[in-house]
Amino acid sequence: MDRQVTKHEVPSYDIVEEKIREIDGSIIVLRIFYIFMEIVYKFQLIKNDKLCTVEIPRKLLEGLKSRNPVLEEKLAEILDEALQESDCWVKV
Repeated sequence: MDRQVTKHEVPSYDIVEEKIREIDGSIIVLRIFYIFMEIVYKFQLIKNDKLCTVEIPRKLLEGLKSRNPVLEEKLAEILDEALQESDCWVKV
């Protein structure tokens, strides 16, 4: 089972939250899980009555600590691609 983590345990959480708000200010981070076998953080996001799950590699989040613009762009691409995909959003 995936371990649920707090935002304080996620590297560069503030940057992820900032990028999500830039895409759509009404999206809320509901839960975050750390998937050890895949070395990714799984963010469960909610908007109105729909849930979307986005996986972000740990190495990317750790690299963002130095505010690397290339990695910030990669994060923005991952988030934008997932959040704009209608299949991502499942009614809860």
